[in-house]
Amino acid sequence: MLALGVGVLAVTIGVLLTVPLVQKAVNDLSLPLKYSDVIRQQAGEKHLDPALVAGVIYAETKFEPRDSAAGAVGLMQMMPQTANFLARRSGATTFRTADLGDPQVNIAYGSYYLRYLLNEYHGNVTLALAAYNGGESNVNRWVAEARANGQSLTVDDIPFPETRAYVARVLGAEKRYRQKYASQLYG
Repeated sequence: MLALGVGVLAVTIGVLLTVPLVQKAVNDLSLPLKYSDVIRQQAGEKHLDPALVAGVIYAETKFEPRDSAAGAVGLMQMMPQTANFLARRSGATTFRTADLGDPQVNIAYGSYYLRYLLNEYHGNVTLALAAYNGGESNVNRWVAEARANGQSLTVDDIPFPETRAYVARVLGAEKRYRQKYASQLYG
């Protein structure tokens, strides 16, 4: 009986000691965060909420850089033509599309684009995110149609299901990143 009690106690202690490791693994799988120093730096330079940048990266790639079938590159899934536009706009002279594979460069360009879109849409995060995913011309058309009907465009009004889901996913992730990783993103 004593041996059984000691065995149960040993198993309980073993489980309790592994709970933080299991919790970290679950967090890493369900809401990963990498490059927090780069995110914090770029968000600061572009006057963005770091949790919003992390939310975009999460929605785009879950922090696993890759190229898409459509040709988007890296963590923030930058299209090469968009990055070239941003490079010209920012005065960059040495930019090459291959640079988008570097997380530092990709986050810098993705953050720059996010800031550009927020400026274009007068700080409206929903419209900026919709444009990041669905394109400015589509968002401009949707906004014009909504205004013609005396309304404003909301997440629920976005006609593309993929873009509507994307905006909701980023906004949800932004909130979770702000709560879960405050010290890494704001510290």
